[in-house]
Amino acid sequence: MARQDFTELTAGDPSLLRQVELIVLDSHRRLYLAKGKPWSEPIAYHWLHYEDAQPVARLANGLRRLLRQRVKVDSDAVDKACAEARRWGFSY
Repeated sequence: MARQDFTELTAGDPSLLRQVELIVLDSHRRLYLAKGKPWSEPIAYHWLHYEDAQPVARLANGLRRLLRQRVKVDSDAVDKACAEARRWGFSY
């Protein structure tokens, strides 16, 4: 997905990029809640280093970090995003 045209990733409502972003944010929120830490979207975006010009790479890195901590990821949301990615012709 990181090599795809950014315009394609942001098309649709919600876009494929936003679907993946929501999966990562939800998983991050659950991790912080499990640890008893305060959570907000700005905290999550800071944790992701989302100011970087490569949002797909930041999301992939964030998801890997969450999975290493054994955070449960919403499998239904992942399946939906993967189906959307296949419709757009993305490989993953």
